[in-house]
Amino acid sequence: MIEILDPGFLTTVQDAGRYGWLRFGVPPSGPLDAVAFQAANALVGNAPGAAGLEITWTGPALRITRDALIAVCGADFELRAGRRAVPTWYSVVLRAGEVLRFGARSNGARAYLAVDGGIALAPYLGSQATYLPGRFGGMEGRALRAGDSLPLNPGQFDPFAAAGTCWSPSRRPSYRPNPTLKVILGPQREAFSEEGVATFLSNPYTLSATSDRMGARLQGYAIVHTSTGSSISDGVIAGCIQVPPDGQPIVMLADHQSTGGYPKIAVVLQADLPLLAQLLPGDQVRFQAVDLVPGDGC
Repeated sequence: MIEILDPGFLTTVQDAGRYGWLRFGVPPSGPLDAVAFQAANALVGNAPGAAGLEITWTGPALRITRDALIAVCGADFELRAGRRAVPTWYSVVLRAGEVLRFGARSNGARAYLAVDGGIALAPYLGSQATYLPGRFGGMEGRALRAGDSLPLNPGQFDPFAAAGTCWSPSRRPSYRPNPTLKVILGPQREAFSEEGVATFLSNPYTLSATSDRMGARLQGYAIVHTSTGSSISDGVIAGCIQVPPDGQPIVMLADHQSTGGYPKIAVVLQADLPLLAQLLPGDQVRFQAVDLVPGDGC
């Protein structure tokens, strides 16, 4: 079991996501930073989508009741197990009953904890991912609380023999407070004036404190539409950027709705979404348009 002593600001159970249900209005959920999530699982020998913890802003204190191989990837937290420091982006052994505490955070917004074997809660619609607005998945569809206990699958190997593996710094996302995110313009570029597109691509936008797992709300120079700022609702995916009538863009994230009626000026490349996931309110982003590279016909 993982015993939650202190849940931190917002800690939820997430796995690879709940796919195949979007046509019924159920979003995929899953980790906002898929790279850090999958790296943590790889370090402890799990499948890429095995259920772990997404930890936001301030971290938890927790106890694991068996010897376990763990890894924490993503935001840089000070971690301690008893008196010893625990590095991030490494596989580390926690002895049965040892308490892992998350301390100060120096970079990024979200970290991911994986334990060998993975969390073993009952799936909902085929997934353990927590969807907070719907109140399902994970631990009763909610953030973790002090006193919660999460069952674990058995580990597959001796954790002491597998410890000490590092996820190379060269393979980690380059988290920073003011990234430039690559985008493909469209699918409704024609809904915006040339001035509006130029504004979007030439100015910084600040992450609002009203952002959540559904969408990153940005504030900055208003993006000018060519008409009313609304359109016929159509499909939404993670990374698409909707622009409401007020001209302030919203980047859809893992808990996005299935359809939306605000025009979409662009879509963030999936490879750059982890950079957005690690921003704090007040951080800024810029957008850079890139072209689709023609394929070879395959």
